[in-house]
Amino acid sequence: MLATQEPLTHSLLLDSIPDGLLAVDEEGKIAFLNCAAERLTLWARDEAWGRPYSEVLGVAEDGDACPLGETFRSGRGTEGQPCCLRDRQGRRLTVTMSTTVVRSPDGRPAGVLATWRPVRKVEPAAGPAWVRPGLDGIIGRSPAMEQLFQLVPQFAHSSSTILIEGASGTGKELFARAIHNLSPRGSRNFIAVNCGALPDTLLESELFGYKAGAFTDARQDKPGRFALADGGTIFLDEIGDVSPAMQIKLLRVLQERVFEPLGSVESVKVDVRVIAATHQDLGDLVHRGAFREDLYYRINIVRLQLPALRERREDIPLLIGHFIAKFNRLQGKRVTEVSDDVLAILTAHDFPGNIRELENILEYAFVLCPGGPIEPEHLPPALRGKPPLMGKRLREGLTLRDLETLHIRDALRRCRGNRAAAARELGINPSTLFRKLKSLRIPLTEGDGRRRKPR
Repeated sequence: MLATQEPLTHSLLLDSIPDGLLAVDEEGKIAFLNCAAERLTLWARDEAWGRPYSEVLGVAEDGDACPLGETFRSGRGTEGQPCCLRDRQGRRLTVTMSTTVVRSPDGRPAGVLATWRPVRKVEPAAGPAWVRPGLDGIIGRSPAMEQLFQLVPQFAHSSSTILIEGASGTGKELFARAIHNLSPRGSRNFIAVNCGALPDTLLESELFGYKAGAFTDARQDKPGRFALADGGTIFLDEIGDVSPAMQIKLLRVLQERVFEPLGSVESVKVDVRVIAATHQDLGDLVHRGAFREDLYYRINIVRLQLPALRERREDIPLLIGHFIAKFNRLQGKRVTEVSDDVLAILTAHDFPGNIRELENILEYAFVLCPGGPIEPEHLPPALRGKPPLMGKRLREGLTLRDLETLHIRDALRRCRGNRAAAARELGINPSTLFRKLKSLRIPLTEGDGRRRKPR
């Protein structure tokens, strides 16, 4: 068992940590709680000592959906994983938890150390406190975002080309605008171009413009985006989707700040700050020959890497509060918050679409929620059926027959007893499902999918 009597200086250090911290021995019993863990769990240190961690944290005995239990099973630590705990009075507490395996001097596992911090709901009215000068619309208090907030002003006062990397929906254009707004060019134009949305012929005319008569229907001169951005900033979004031919033309503009409009024989010189963005790994594209190496080094002078939403789950409540306030204004509703269950579901979701996906989920919920808190039934169907922070581990000793029975029962429950719909979901023929129902002795329900003959 881990030592329970720490030197006073060590105890003071551990008790000064604002996050909840506990040590669990190799038998899964509490060996230490710091003061923050006592406040969060409502368990006193001397009362919790020696009890199973599942009792103190209010999780299932097999460690259901708890990173601490997963670490016991796998022998690997976790970082920032969502988890739903219950305090001594049974109240739900949604947290992000990190765990570390503690080893004895000979290398054998001796227990697990866990730290966690609550994911707290934020009232929509608290929105103005999030606003930072020049960073309007960018919301976050997580360590990853705080680091970016420190970098943006420094990047803004440089004239170097910037590459912003991040998955779709992480806010690349918002950061580009923030850099422009905080720069000496902030009073001039910010011009955004989605390079991946246009074929080469259209992209070239959009970027460089054209002269009258350059092609059919070109009746008058049209300035390109580079010309419109003169003295300001041009944002080239999804630059990784640009063709090799267009990459050569972009390289010349970035090197010499000159270009020729279509149909012109004269070069145009511009003073423009370039910010490029991509959701792809440009280094990998260069390695595969799909992106020019010289262009890559030209745009990759200063790099800003945006984290995915699943890497900054602490910011989800802030974003929820922001979007609730936004949609209340737009739709004239009085939605107050999300319920504890909805917060737990959203905190556990991986958000492949990032912030844009969260915004769409809440906009959907506003359609169904008349006012007050958003409940699970207001969420999109794909999220509505998920238990909060699900991750239940099947009991040991289940046979293949038991697993098949559970799987079929679960499909029938989701389809409300409709055998035809359940068969489609299971990917089997309805007659095959009927034979399995008989062999596994699963009773039919009223809504079994058969048409009833009128009496």
